[in-house]
Amino acid sequence: MRAIWKGTISFGLVSIPISLVSTRPGKEIKFNMLDSKDSSRIRYLRVNENTGEEVPWERIVKGYEFEPGKYVTLTDDDFKRVEAEGTRSVDIESFVNAEDIDPIYFETPYFVMPDKGGEKPYLLLRQVMNKAKKVGIARIVMRGKESLAALFDHEEALVLNLLRFKQEIRPSEDLDIPESAKISEKESDLAEQLLQSMTEQWDPDKYKDEYQEKLKKFIEAKIESGETAAPETPPEAEPVGTPAEDIWETLMQSIAEQADKKEKTSTKKTPSKAKKKTEA
Repeated sequence: MRAIWKGTISFGLVSIPISLVSTRPGKEIKFNMLDSKDSSRIRYLRVNENTGEEVPWERIVKGYEFEPGKYVTLTDDDFKRVEAEGTRSVDIESFVNAEDIDPIYFETPYFVMPDKGGEKPYLLLRQVMNKAKKVGIARIVMRGKESLAALFDHEEALVLNLLRFKQEIRPSEDLDIPESAKISEKESDLAEQLLQSMTEQWDPDKYKDEYQEKLKKFIEAKIESGETAAPETPPEAEPVGTPAEDIWETLMQSIAEQADKKEKTSTKKTPSKAKKKTEA
């Protein structure tokens, strides 16, 4: 497993060397964009919308549109001036009850793996968090951006889940949702009865990505049936030789050209020699 981030978890005065790895197994089906005419790969160009000219990477900068058609441009150096300082440390600031965190704040989870020398404090931290049913709230800098994170135990591992800041979530007050409606007691009782009849123990193994499974089987069937495509490789141009019937004529023409070149060279040299004799 490739580590996405390496550093330490700071738990009071205890530092635990760790690595973060993706929780995704990397088995998603990926596609390339092809031209349906000949199955050639589609390549995207960076084009200046005014000139139609392709723009090289070194000329591209990011721009913030503060008014329609007006931008403040930012270079890589500008971003470095304001990016968060990478401390390579997950600093646990506090512990909270897991149920107190609204699910809307959760963003991206990563498995936390102990590095050499961190096995024992890693297991100790996971054990006490599991026993207390607490989640650690921490800060981490990844790719120059500071993020809030929740550290919690999951089965035999610790998981670090990046959290959204409150400012990153649209307030529900901004949504056009009715505040009330006339709901009868009978309607409420029937809805509650339906909810209770559908209630069961959560079992993640019960749910499969049926679309991915069907898509994979469909693709495998196409491969087995030979229904595949590949872009045609243009044939290499074969060297064009002199036709056998033209060899005599071609040789005679070549000899004539060489004789003509020698004669021109000799003519150029003669005046210069004559000139030298006159001067002498």
